[in-house]
Amino acid sequence: MKRPVTELLRLWNRGDRDALDQLIPLVHAELLKLARGYMSREKAHTLEGAALVNEAYLRLVDMPRVAWTDRAHFFAVAARQMRHVLVDIARAKNAQKRGAGARRVSITSVIDEAQVAPYDVLGLDRALEKLAAFDVRRARVVELRVFGGLTVEEAAAALAISTDTVTRDWKLAKAWLARELAGPPEKDPS
Repeated sequence: MKRPVTELLRLWNRGDRDALDQLIPLVHAELLKLARGYMSREKAHTLEGAALVNEAYLRLVDMPRVAWTDRAHFFAVAARQMRHVLVDIARAKNAQKRGAGARRVSITSVIDEAQVAPYDVLGLDRALEKLAAFDVRRARVVELRVFGGLTVEEAAAALAISTDTVTRDWKLAKAWLARELAGPPEKDPS
């Protein structure tokens, strides 16, 4: 009998290692799809999608017990772990290069679902940290949508808010991030 993801998450939370073994094949394909999406948009990477999934999986398994609520919650946490893996790799590269070749990009190249363009994962991470400093919920909406690949409905379920609130937060966060990633306005020479 094939158990639903939510049931397996709850069993895993109670310490059932067999549940984890059953869960991984059910979520692996979707995690791999998310990871490949990240890898295609990141401007420079050394990981393959499967390696990103494996790194995130190792972090998930090593986490203290999480009170999994449902599938959306699991993918939200997995998305955060993938983000951390990508940021850690980018920071390590940046430490080696000391910023050589870094470039600014517009937020639309990062979060416009219709466009798959390269982006600076460290720049986006810094901008998300700034956003989270004064608006945690909007930062989480961006993280769930960009790194988690969640729909508006799934993000709303993961955050226990309405879809209208997610849509509003998404729109405002995109505008704020676009301004933040664009950098300071150029001064008028006159």
